[in-house]
Amino acid sequence: MSEPLKIMLVEGIARITLNRPKFYNAFDVDMIHALADKLTGMATNPDVGGIVITGEGKAFCSGADLKSIAGLGRNFGEAFYELAAIYHRAILEIHRMPKPVIAAINGLAAGGGFSLSLACDFRVMESSALLRQAYTTNGLSIDGGGTFTLPRLIGMARALEIAAFDRPISAEQALGWGLVTEVVEDGKSMERALMLADRIMKGPLASFAASKELITNALNTTFESQLEKERQHLSWCADQPNGREGIKAFLEKRKPVFV
Repeated sequence: MSEPLKIMLVEGIARITLNRPKFYNAFDVDMIHALADKLTGMATNPDVGGIVITGEGKAFCSGADLKSIAGLGRNFGEAFYELAAIYHRAILEIHRMPKPVIAAINGLAAGGGFSLSLACDFRVMESSALLRQAYTTNGLSIDGGGTFTLPRLIGMARALEIAAFDRPISAEQALGWGLVTEVVEDGKSMERALMLADRIMKGPLASFAASKELITNALNTTFESQLEKERQHLSWCADQPNGREGIKAFLEKRKPVFV
């Protein structure tokens, strides 16, 4: 039996490929466990500076494997409750990751795959790919942080529209709505995602990490508390080697050389 994930580390960028192409990379228990475990390890691995997630074959990820869940021998409510706990651990790792996480959407991203892509910091979508929330069509509610990320990306009204009508979302529409960062030709999502990750990694990565943490948590705090967090993070960044180099380069009117 093939591994549920393919992992490749090249020049500091970890490529995670969801590897159940016959099932459009739908999540089963093994894949969810593997994804959560790998993300946990990569968060603290000094050799990993960025992460790109994609799917093998024609799909990015079609969500939960309902047939696999039905075969667990438990009632659906209990099975989903346990599966969501593992899946949400993976989503939280992305949310907290002090490194860029980019989704290379090479095909359909539906259900849990849709929410997984939204949890990433950036999304590069191929022109023929489709997004679909899919949960409500199957009588379920959105999970994987989708109800948190959707309204923050595109607003409450449009998020409710997606939840209510579950229409397929084309790459062009996704870009117009702000659901994805870029749209590229078919077959080019991984290449472009790697370029974006490399660009961030070659800059002051600590600055990205601090900014990501601040922006991610901004809507869960008061304005006064956010200002204090900004002050602390700014002070910390300014005292790091790249912070000192950036300030010195600005004063000397030259391009900074980050390490």
